[in-house]
Amino acid sequence: MDGVDGVDGMDGMDGGTDRAAGAAVLKAMRHRRGLSLAGLARALIGIADDLHQPRLPCMVNVQRSAARWESTKAPMPDERYQLLLAHLYARTPGGGLSLGAGSDFAEYLYALGLFGESERRIGELRSLVVRTATDDGGGMLALLAPGLRTGLATALADPAQADDRTVAGLASVVSDVNAEVGSLPMVRLQLLLAPAVEAARRLVAGPTPEPLLPHLREVMVAATTLAGRLAFETRDDTAAHALYAEATREANLLGQPWRQAGVQLSHALVTLYSARGLEGARQLVDDAVRVAGSGDSVLVRARAHALQAEIAARAGQDRQAQGALALAWHDIEADHADDPAPASFTAAYLRGFEGVCELYVGDAAVAQDRFARSAAALSAPREQVQRAIVRTDQALARIRLGEPRAAADLLHECVSGATATATGGRVPAIRLGRARRELRPWRREEWVTDLDDHLMDVLGA
Repeated sequence: MDGVDGVDGMDGMDGGTDRAAGAAVLKAMRHRRGLSLAGLARALIGIADDLHQPRLPCMVNVQRSAARWESTKAPMPDERYQLLLAHLYARTPGGGLSLGAGSDFAEYLYALGLFGESERRIGELRSLVVRTATDDGGGMLALLAPGLRTGLATALADPAQADDRTVAGLASVVSDVNAEVGSLPMVRLQLLLAPAVEAARRLVAGPTPEPLLPHLREVMVAATTLAGRLAFETRDDTAAHALYAEATREANLLGQPWRQAGVQLSHALVTLYSARGLEGARQLVDDAVRVAGSGDSVLVRARAHALQAEIAARAGQDRQAQGALALAWHDIEADHADDPAPASFTAAYLRGFEGVCELYVGDAAVAQDRFARSAAALSAPREQVQRAIVRTDQALARIRLGEPRAAADLLHECVSGATATATGGRVPAIRLGRARRELRPWRREEWVTDLDDHLMDVLGA
């Protein structure tokens, strides 16, 4: 029941809270730019004007604020200044965009983490700046670490010149694009990702140095899997299936069963919502369960069993669905401290699968409870696509419990928070449409008309 997944095994950086360290990083960044406190204040005032933000206080007051951020007490910059600093450090001293690992922008976000800023807020800042970059026509190069652009160009001209930094740079681009799923329009993400996919293809085709090939194939698998998902989201099913086939071939060459299973599971979800439907998805999931059983990732195995349970439930096979769910819980509750795909699946996701199984072959009241618990736990920025899906399914459970008006209220909430749908999330849109169709018996009620108006205002649907 979950949305198509992203990229397994590519994690972000997580730092502990240390305000003094955050203050030191901000001060060092300012000095590295050759800015005095007054110079920083002038720069922030200029950026506010360029972005048509409300005017900042006089320069002396902005300068005092900047000095406080670097003091021993180190108060965190407020949200307005956080945004302005993000735009300042997203540009190199020469004026070019640089957002990737090793950039001043990445270091600035790390500093905010040290101050104790939330993952959600840091993710929002990053999305705002990436959105501005794509508004201005910026692309993949902005996501490369400083100094890698020339190295990548050299490697593409002669793959024998590729090195570890080149491959790591491409991996970072794929991870960065994946992090924006649900925040930026899928079409924009396709444009950002496409050059990385093509670069990985050319390097894999060689002659790339042999020691680089395993890592490069990992990048290729991640890039083509994500590209397949984005093609599906933009309603190009033919391209999606072709990209998944490419990802499968590369994953098979790696000899890492958990990666093979991950590709198959993502492909299965695309298949489930395309013309090939339930039976095509079942074949892929059954293969994924078999492959994951010999792999190193317990969490990928749990996800495979969970999707197997959903497909059985959709086919009306209660006993098979419950058996697969039991296996998924067994895997989730196992020790997975060293799992190679730690972000691939969680108990919150599994409760959503439980809810779908109850919806098809069980008790709607139990389904409603499972959906509510799952949605409450799905709070991270990257989980908003999944949360939108769970909430719409919860509305279906409410309808089946004889509570259509409560279901409509819940769908209003889904529409109001429909970032995932508005950015091109195809599965949330499909689920939302299905829930609305279930309200047809009450279509003349004012509260259904209000929901239709809300859908039209927000989503144009």
